[in-house]
Amino acid sequence: MNKQEQSYKIILSGGGTGGHIYPAIAIANELKKRYPNSEFLFVGAEDRMEMEKVPQAGYRIEGLWISGLQRSLSLKNMMFPFKLISSLWKSRKIVKKFKPDVVIGTGGFASGPLLKVASGKKVPALIQEQNSYAGITNKLLGKQVQKICVAYDNMERFFPNEKIIKTGNPVRQDLLEIKSKRTEAKTFFQLKENIKTVLIIGGSLGARRINQLIEKELDFFKNQNVQLIWQCGKFYYEQYKKHNKLEHVQVHQFVNKMDLAYAAADVIISRAGASSVSELCIVGKPVIFIPSPNVAEDHQTKNALAITEKNAGILIREKELDEQFEACFEELIKSEVTQADLGEKIKELALPNATSKIVDEVEKLLNN
Repeated sequence: MNKQEQSYKIILSGGGTGGHIYPAIAIANELKKRYPNSEFLFVGAEDRMEMEKVPQAGYRIEGLWISGLQRSLSLKNMMFPFKLISSLWKSRKIVKKFKPDVVIGTGGFASGPLLKVASGKKVPALIQEQNSYAGITNKLLGKQVQKICVAYDNMERFFPNEKIIKTGNPVRQDLLEIKSKRTEAKTFFQLKENIKTVLIIGGSLGARRINQLIEKELDFFKNQNVQLIWQCGKFYYEQYKKHNKLEHVQVHQFVNKMDLAYAAADVIISRAGASSVSELCIVGKPVIFIPSPNVAEDHQTKNALAITEKNAGILIREKELDEQFEACFEELIKSEVTQADLGEKIKELALPNATSKIVDEVEKLLNN
């Protein structure tokens, strides 16, 4: 029987943010390409964005009543034991009914109960850790699963070394050929020729501090003779769309054609979520990273440091923006040599075949 005829039952679990959801969808798409007769089920948190994004990608999803632990004492934390028991119970029902051949976790609290139950029932399991500092759910699951796919070096700090495979993070395949799309991108965004373009991305929901910075520096950007593609996020669009009237600024709630946005950009200002960092390595443009300090284990700063310690990007912490941003940006935008150097060095860190390599590891579990 060839691959096209084989059918498997595959559960993918992860979510809470796009950084956990999109890798799971990318892995599912690659598995579906190799095994089109297979059946897929996603398991996520019932009130989070995966409940919308996964069906949009064409897959079925079941929701668990689960949330992460808060860092402060709160009513939500008091509810956590009840949510965990409920989620473990529902996970048992899902695994018993669906009878998966393999389970794949991509991080986020929703993947914890499902993978714990499946591993306990001896279902082969793989987790994919996107960040340079492992999340608590994946750290707990690392002892129980067979394979752990990672995107950074030195992950044996968190996981058993013999289970680790460095694959990189899944990224959109349309980013691999952006060099050839520059003319199309300039037309699409109606950009002026011979003026540098700065792309600002703060994640799918937006980044308040980055948005505040960009608004404050609009005159500075004009004096630097640059034009902005500013993705402010859906939470902030109403507040910032008024700046669309400025000649050198275009404000977007969300950029659907990210390949063209990257192709148009000369310099990028970005958060340092794992998926964004992986994409930016493939894109190969100079990046100023402004990591969010409000994430678990400060993992965005650690993701950015993994790049900047190799002199492949620039890191400015939020608390340093007021004193450092203007000088740092001006130095970068005026130096073609620095721009080219940063672009080349970050591209050297790219792992463009991550999705395929992760699915190769899933296949090994299926064929055991």
